[in-house]
Amino acid sequence: MNAENPAHLTLTKKTHSCIRLEKDGRTLVIDPGGFSEQDAAVGADAILVTHEHADHFDEGRLRAGLEADPAVEVWTLRSVAERLSAAFPGRVHTVGHGDVFTAAGFDVQVHGELHAVIHPDIPRITNIGFLVDGSVFHPGDALTVPDRPVDTLMLPVMAPWNKISEVIDYVREVGPRRAIDIHDALLTDLARPIYDHQIGGLGGADHGRLAPGDSTGL
Repeated sequence: MNAENPAHLTLTKKTHSCIRLEKDGRTLVIDPGGFSEQDAAVGADAILVTHEHADHFDEGRLRAGLEADPAVEVWTLRSVAERLSAAFPGRVHTVGHGDVFTAAGFDVQVHGELHAVIHPDIPRITNIGFLVDGSVFHPGDALTVPDRPVDTLMLPVMAPWNKISEVIDYVREVGPRRAIDIHDALLTDLARPIYDHQIGGLGGADHGRLAPGDSTGL
């Protein structure tokens, strides 16, 4: 991956599951959660949130982004929207599986309905994934397979709800051109070469990872 090449989209990895996508001078941020940088949502023109868990949705970080620019809007599921809409009337939009919308010039399709199973005794919450510009798919906390081709899959590489065989099979099922790690804050440096080798060797797609703050053209 070469950040020097010009591209339609520029992806910047933030800590854990937060990413920033830039195009034509506009910025879209997905999942500025509690593990991401304090200013993860600041400077966004639009913000997407996949679900309510604190590592994906941090109200303080979202409020910072919304308060920094009165034109910023949020698209998310109902459980998150209900916590923000009263304070930011008309700027928080509730979406679900099958919805299509435009956010700050980015075309977005919503895929998925439920969070992955953590344990049978823990009730499942709602979770949605976002396919941006028909190219980049961020699934949140689920192994959702969109019903259309994906060029770049943001891959939840390590979580309490998955194991590496499932991650590998997920890459195979989606069949992207490339997979880039997210949901990786709990993955130690000792484990990363093992994950890189196994996912890269068995997933069937170009696999890579970015350090927080690094960017690449898509």
